[in-house]
This record gives sequence, C-alpha cells and structure tokens, in this order.
Amino acid sequence: MKYSFQNDYSEGAHPKLLEALRQAGSKQNAAYGNDVHCKHAADLLRKEIGREDVDVHFLEGGTQVNLTALTAFLRPHEAAIAAETGHIAGHESGSIEATGHKVCTTPGVNGKLTPEGILRVLAEHPDEHMVKPKLAYLSNSSECGTVYSKAELAALNRCCQENGLYLYMDGARLGSALCASDLTMQDIGALTDAFYVGGTKNGALLGEALVICNDALKPDFRYILKQRGGMLAKGLVLGAQFEALFEDGLYYKLAEHANRMADLLREGLRAVDCAFFSDSPTNQIFPILSDSLIETLAQDYAFETWGRVDAGHQAIRLVTSWATPEEVVQEFVQDLHRLCAK
Repeated sequence: MKYSFQNDYSEGAHPKLLEALRQAGSKQNAAYGNDVHCKHAADLLRKEIGREDVDVHFLEGGTQVNLTALTAFLRPHEAAIAAETGHIAGHESGSIEATGHKVCTTPGVNGKLTPEGILRVLAEHPDEHMVKPKLAYLSNSSECGTVYSKAELAALNRCCQENGLYLYMDGARLGSALCASDLTMQDIGALTDAFYVGGTKNGALLGEALVICNDALKPDFRYILKQRGGMLAKGLVLGAQFEALFEDGLYYKLAEHANRMADLLREGLRAVDCAFFSDSPTNQIFPILSDSLIETLAQDYAFETWGRVDAGHQAIRLVTSWATPEEVVQEFVQDLHRLCAK
C-alpha cells in the first residue's frame, strides 16, 4: 500500500502539538478542564471568534460533542433537523436517538441543509402528537465536502430565528471549510447558537472545542458534560493542543495544506476528464471512476467507495490531511494517468 486517502486522522498529531503536550505534561495542572491550558485556549478562541461572552468546553471527539450538546440543548420531546446526509443522521450509530431525541431528516442540496428543508420538516410536525423540532443541525464542511457561504448561513439563521429554532454547526472539518469559503470564525459566532471547532481532523491527537453562543444554552452544561462521560480528568491534554493550534494561526495553515493537496488531486483527475459526485472545494473529493479503475487503484491506495452511479461506475472518496505529502499526491496522479492511458 503506497498511501491511504481514507480519512484525515490516520496520522498522530502535528509536532508542535506533541511538543505542547510534552511541556504541559511535565507540570501539575488542575483537573477537569480547569487547568491553565484550557483557560488560555478558551481565551484564544474567544479572541478568534470576536466574542468574550461565549462559553468554551473541550471534549474528546465529534460524536461525543454532538450527543452531549443536543442532550443539553433539547427537552425530552424536542428533535433535531438535519439533511439526509447529516452526520448525526447516518454516521453516529444512532447516538442522538439513544439520548432520546429524534433526528428529522430532509433532502439537502449538495449535502447542505436549506431553509426550505427546515420549513418542510416543521410543516410535517404541527402538533403535540409528534416530536417538536427545536434545533437545526448542519456540518461544515458537509459530508459531501461542500461548504456554506456567509449568505447561506445567514439565511439559515433567519429561518431559525423566525421559527424559534436553535442553529447548531458541527465543525469536525471546520478548518478546511473556512479556508474554502467566505465564512469567518466571527461570522459563525454571530450566526449560530452553538458550534464546535474540530481538532481531531486538523492536526490534533484528539479534541474538539464546543462554543456556546446563546446564553439560554449555557446553564448547567458541565453537569451534562460530566453525566455523559465527556469531562476529561486530564483536560490539559485538550487545552494544550488548542493553545498550539490558535496561538499563531497553525489551525488555518494545516487546513490550507490539506485543501491544497486536494486541489492537486482535483487537477489531476480533471486532466483525464473525470466527473465528480459533488462540487467539493475542501479536503474531501468524490471522483466518479469505473469499477475496473477503482479495483486497480485499490491495489496501491486506500480510499472509501461512496456510492454507485451506474452499472459500471462508482464515486469514491479521497481525503487529504495536514500531513499528506505532495509527492504522494503527484504519484497518485501519475498512476491514475498511466492507467487511464491504457
């Protein structure tokens, strides 16, 4: 196997984060996220977001953030709205439903939730004989690698405001999304009720930072965090990494590298007239290839098959990371061109 394009978390962590962990681990710290590193990292994120009034909580992984946040934000009879491809709908083993909250899905557009989709779900749930939709969920970038523009997020915000819904953003790949759109961290802080900043898929050993913007969602969150097993005793492990990510813009540099490597793959695929399953500008790309070509490439490269397009073609997913070497990308493109020439 020459290289794996299966995901963006196969490598451990960026050396700067490992060094930050080494230094933090040599000294005693307060436990459960009350250490100096978590506090400093939270301040760095508040500065990045441009809001001093947000609450910041550090958790280990994305699914853990989603199930903990929705448990805290929703009453027992309330539900979340997500696009059919939304991560909480199809890739988290029913974690939200296991907390007692239904996920109401609606067709998306290129993997993205729309105001029209939200309104469709609301119309289908008119009274107390059904669950009450209360939160709109979106991921940025989406499961199809697509991103939300500032105008699109503002439209979702208006729809939620007009219909009494919370707007929550899953930011597992937020770095890649921000580096491929006109959105900023400040925009997200102004237009959502809560969101999280993903570290696991952008150079961290583990860790996500949940940002709660709406005051109504802040009380007693740490009680739910503890109850759901998300309060890490050695919180410094998370805080030290986010310090390193946001002290000098490393978070964006790593995401930009991943996007740039994906751009090189796109260029190589387009050179052989390859079609794509979605119009993704991020580090996830979905080329449509013949079954025979996929079978041959799979002898040297790891990737996921995403879905059948017709009897002889499937979409595959190629994912680049902060650590993807350019020479590996070039070798993949050369192998692809050689195979297509045959």
